[in-house]
Amino acid sequence: MRPKYREILRLKSLGFSERNIAHSCGVSRNTVSKVTNRASELNISWPLDHGMTDSALEELLFPREKSATDRRLPDYDYVRKELLRNGVTKKLLWIEYCELCRQSGDEPLMYSQFCEYIRKDEQKRRATMHIPRKPGEQIEVDWAGDPAHIIDPDTGEITDCWLFVGVLTYSQYTFVEAFMNERTGNWIKAHVHMFEFFGGVTPMLVADNCTTAVDHKKSDWYTPVLNTTYHELAEHYNTAILPARVRRPKDKPNVEGSVGKISTWITAALRNEQFFSLAELNEAIRKKLAAYNARQFQKKECSRLSLFLGEEQPLLASLPAAPFELAEWKQATVQFNYHISVDGMYYSVPYQYIKDKVDVRATDSTIEVFYNHDRIASHRRLYGRAGQYSTVTAHMPEDHQKYLEWNGDRFRRWADQIGTNTRKVVDAVLTSGRVEQQSYRSCMGLLRLAEKHTPQRLEAACERALSYSGRPSYKSIKNLLAAMKADPEAFAAPEQEE
Repeated sequence: MRPKYREILRLKSLGFSERNIAHSCGVSRNTVSKVTNRASELNISWPLDHGMTDSALEELLFPREKSATDRRLPDYDYVRKELLRNGVTKKLLWIEYCELCRQSGDEPLMYSQFCEYIRKDEQKRRATMHIPRKPGEQIEVDWAGDPAHIIDPDTGEITDCWLFVGVLTYSQYTFVEAFMNERTGNWIKAHVHMFEFFGGVTPMLVADNCTTAVDHKKSDWYTPVLNTTYHELAEHYNTAILPARVRRPKDKPNVEGSVGKISTWITAALRNEQFFSLAELNEAIRKKLAAYNARQFQKKECSRLSLFLGEEQPLLASLPAAPFELAEWKQATVQFNYHISVDGMYYSVPYQYIKDKVDVRATDSTIEVFYNHDRIASHRRLYGRAGQYSTVTAHMPEDHQKYLEWNGDRFRRWADQIGTNTRKVVDAVLTSGRVEQQSYRSCMGLLRLAEKHTPQRLEAACERALSYSGRPSYKSIKNLLAAMKADPEAFAAPEQEE
């Protein structure tokens, strides 16, 4: 997996510590320090040039050449993970570490030094402390454990609804909203509504390590990887998402504490009320939430609301001009006609990518196509009748672009040069379909018949075909010409009249 150099530089520009950057990007602090120091040496800063791809940035920062250091430190994350496996010992990992050093030309640590470095790293990780939060610095989010309920007015069926909870760490000002499920779409929608409720954004957001936030297929215990849509939301609101570790409630203590209080002051307080729609439930939640935020702290002479309005809200970063638009990611294969299919519509990509698999980002308004993380095409999303095409001329091979010059008037002018009967047949073909462009291939076929046979013979064939039907097809003309060639005497009279 390619290191997240771009994300490291973005978070560094926001003023995050190396520890927070490492946690957000799923890399070691050594990697963060190495990347930021190297970028400083090369005068590379965020934002990057528009054309700077991930591969180009990697090559610029760390060209592929060997570099030697005095001592190579062990990869602590890798060591901790491997020691959890049966039969793996420090001695075995040290031998493998020495082999890696030998291959890269680095000088390894002695075995006793290797063990000492690992021991010190474990001691640092076991240490805990209270970290005072600054106003406007962080939000913690999670799904509440206890569901609320709505009743189907027709069947009486009771349906569980899940509560999303967001808490500003400093003031503990809280946002709550109910959703029908815990899927990604509702997770993203909840964040958008939460930011609007707070009226701003914090630089950091600590999220639960759930499937709606973290891609567990690409993650392990030490290196969580955000879902693509969730990472896009972070970029849109210019915040850094720090996934909490599994079964580590201390990573998000405020939201964990608030979840219990929400269960008491909102969920339990509404237990004797009946709701017949999600809108009714959320209206009742908003009333209870307003009272909860306005209630005085037990050990402070203020409330969550007064602390938020007085000290935290002024320090929140402004919301972007437009709210985040939920995007759906799909994979598609470029067809031989250099188009991809998305929900029954077809969108062009450069013909050089025929048969390649591409990633598609679909929003309500836009279709974007990516290959190896580089955008190669963008279209306005099509709606309505299935089977519509959105084609960019530059995506077509040159020999295909010439067909764009053809239109109904040009086919009619060509037919006039041959004869009135040919013009009538072309008119019939052009009006045979619901869309004129669908008949261009048939008209092109007639053009090629004129090149294969004489114009006089084509005019005669069209005249005879019109005597059989008022709307002859390209295929009937083609078959008639073949018959005239095979048995010219049977068609002598029409040719003599011509």
